Amino acid sequence: MASSDKKYATLVSNTLLFALSNFSSKLLSFFIRPYLSYALDSPDVMGVSSLLQQATNLLIPVVSLGVSYAVIRFGLDKAVRKASVFVNGGVSILLGFALLVLAMPLVRLIPNAADYLPWLYLCVLASCLRTLCTQFIRARMINRLVAVDGVLTTAALLAYYLIFLSWLDLGAAGFLLANACADLTSMVFVFLAGGCWRYCDPRAFDRPLWGEMLRYCLPMIPASISFWIINASDMFFVQAMCEDYGGRSGNYWVGLLSAGYFLPQIITIVGGIFYEAWQLSAVTEEQDREVFFSKIFRVYASGMFCCVAGVILFCRPMMHLFKAEYYDGWTFVPFLTLCSMCTCLNQFLNSVYVVYKRSTGSLVTMLAGAVLNILLNGAFILLWGPWGVTPASFLSLLLVFLLRAWSTRGLLRIDFHAGWLALNLALILAEIWCLMGLENWVLPVAALTAVVCVLNVREVLSLAQKLLGRFLPRKGKAK
Repeated sequence: MASSDKKYATLVSNTLLFALSNFSSKLLSFFIRPYLSYALDSPDVMGVSSLLQQATNLLIPVVSLGVSYAVIRFGLDKAVRKASVFVNGGVSILLGFALLVLAMPLVRLIPNAADYLPWLYLCVLASCLRTLCTQFIRARMINRLVAVDGVLTTAALLAYYLIFLSWLDLGAAGFLLANACADLTSMVFVFLAGGCWRYCDPRAFDRPLWGEMLRYCLPMIPASISFWIINASDMFFVQAMCEDYGGRSGNYWVGLLSAGYFLPQIITIVGGIFYEAWQLSAVTEEQDREVFFSKIFRVYASGMFCCVAGVILFCRPMMHLFKAEYYDGWTFVPFLTLCSMCTCLNQFLNSVYVVYKRSTGSLVTMLAGAVLNILLNGAFILLWGPWGVTPASFLSLLLVFLLRAWSTRGLLRIDFHAGWLALNLALILAEIWCLMGLENWVLPVAALTAVVCVLNVREVLSLAQKLLGRFLPRKGKAK
């Protein structure tokens, strides 16, 4: 195989490895949320659990000081001592958690947090430690162990849900406890199986390197908080502004919104599998980066548009997997699906900042999106009730994409094919309008889905044919 094409084969093989190895874990993860609709009794309890989970997601980057980003970036650097990266990461997390303990009076002000404080703190610490270990083995390119850990963690999470929710009936506390125990199980497994214990040498602490790592990752904290504002603050806005809307509590609408994330999770799963492989190729492949990034972006975006169109087509029948009280959650799905796609594409562009260690670009773009999201959430909820948060998040994430597409030009010129992107987005928005606005929506939505797939499938097939064309002749010559 020509060296110019080897990097494509490496990316594809890594993606297939993560996809095949993670299939069972992703399948389990996909069906966990419908199970929770039965285990958590009502949308109100689901709403409280989801709010607590989002509070945890807010605290994690603050406690970890964003060090997970630095662990993988500096861990991939061949000139940096691996033990120093791992020890520096651990020191950062312990320091951040100590600060969180001191900030307990402030944490208690988070909605619902005061009643679940021990479990919330345990969740945060367990997640930070697990992320440190998993990012470290990614930096050491132990990809098969990453895939095995994904299966183990999801299976453990389901088992803990069954124990704490179905058997012990602990409600929201059981939800947090199950997540914490699953993360701790994963952390112990990766720590032992990945040989992380061999790098736990306090003498490896490197103060100059720690300073470099912090300078790289600290801008990621406000960037992560901004990302959280765009993707998760919706629930807090809905809880605060939709109390008694339609005669229902704010927690009820949060529960429906949480159920609406079920199908967009398909997009997140596909994007997550790809990004695990892509972040390795983005950093390590140094030749013809502009062509490489442009070609992969076109293929990746094509796959995303096909998935989005399909999810929107099937969102109403698929919501029957939930208890009947959750069926109306389908109304949140269309724009949440677009949000998931934008998040995946924004991740792709963030890899440019990672490659060139320009984390401030990630911060500025996400901060702009967060400000817009806050403004639009309030305005759109007043106009359209709880459903207003989903187009608000979409527009905010779209702004982040546009800003990153513009700002990365000084680092790496990617050919985005703007006209093609605009056409695909117009077709998806037309599909959403038909689904939400027409009584007889099936045929027009199906037709638009077919158009989107025909428009994009060629890109994916062309890369597959290119790779097969490289592999098959070699087999023929070997005979």
